[in-house]
Amino acid sequence: MPDHADVSLPPEDRVRGLIQMGSYVEVNEDIPPRRYYRSGIEMIRMATIYSEEGNIENAFVLYNKYITLFIEKLPKHRDYKTAIIPEKKDTVKKLKEVAFPRAEELKKELLEKYNKEYAEYNVQKKKQEEEFARSLALQQQLEEERQRVALMKQQQAEQEQFHAFEEMIRRQELEKERLKILQQFGKPEPVPNSLEGPLIPGVVTPPTDAKTPCHPGQPSSPGGGAVVPKPPVVDRTLKPGALGSPESHATIEGLRHIIVPKELCHKFLQLADANTARGVETCGILCGKLVRYLPR
Repeated sequence: MPDHADVSLPPEDRVRGLIQMGSYVEVNEDIPPRRYYRSGIEMIRMATIYSEEGNIENAFVLYNKYITLFIEKLPKHRDYKTAIIPEKKDTVKKLKEVAFPRAEELKKELLEKYNKEYAEYNVQKKKQEEEFARSLALQQQLEEERQRVALMKQQQAEQEQFHAFEEMIRRQELEKERLKILQQFGKPEPVPNSLEGPLIPGVVTPPTDAKTPCHPGQPSSPGGGAVVPKPPVVDRTLKPGALGSPESHATIEGLRHIIVPKELCHKFLQLADANTARGVETCGILCGKLVRYLPR
């Protein structure tokens, strides 16, 4: 049964619910029919009072009960046809002149009232739906912003973790390189037999006494002792070949011979191996000194 107090229902359904309430009437076979006619007089009086007070729902229900009782239910009573009921004629008159007309009038009033309430309900419902849609949109925006911030934090944490991992790898590589250098140069390596011996054949150490023969062209002291040789005079115009000098036999096409240790290139390649593996170029400076006019 539809609830007539539910404003969300269409007006016709609410009126139909009141009609169903008015149709619910029970007749007891043990009660004489005349008593029901006397009760009908009281029903008409109460319906009139409800109508005057503005309680049209209860008035409409009572008029429908009155109609249902005397049109549908009471004629089925076992004593209805044999009972002498003086109030029957007056009841039929009230049905035609009062109950049916007032029930129709109240039905129109109820439909008008319910239509107004239903329209107000729809307006309020639309406002609530719009408010809910705005609230839902705002909630979605907040959720998207929360997810965006969480994603940024996650990306930042991953980036920091990646940088920390890179730093750890870099430190491990530096530590490996340091240990490798310490392993190679921390202890003197044994010199191969092929590398033993003087760098310049026939010269073991620089001259330190007077018995060491001097280079031709170097003056000797009157006492026969060796004089500390002066630095040779360099003619810049003859660079780099120093052609015409006494040492010209030590040059090839204007370039001077340079004597270096045999293991120099091998050791340099070992030092540069870590950088070469990472694609980093390693540069070095080759330095030396003159020993008996031969660069070392």
